[in-house]
Amino acid sequence: MIRSELIKKLEAENPELKTEEIEKILDLFFDQIIQRLADGGRVELRGFGAFSTRDRSPRKGRNPRTGAAVDVPSKRVPYFKPGKEVRERLNK
Repeated sequence: MIRSELIKKLEAENPELKTEEIEKILDLFFDQIIQRLADGGRVELRGFGAFSTRDRSPRKGRNPRTGAAVDVPSKRVPYFKPGKEVRERLNK
């Protein structure tokens, strides 16, 4: 599902809300998740899953075009762990 499909689904289920209002709600929702992760926190949505970040160590990589070795710096990457209900529904 892409963002526009989600907006259409929410519009169908909430006809009293305008498209702009739904977009603002989604923007706020996603911005809050991103900000919490950027601050080093964790976001848990009961029944759905938890978002967190993990640290990746620096490593040697390769430029696919030239084959030359390059240094890849350490970084934080987002991580999602699905909740029990999601796992159960996926494995019915």
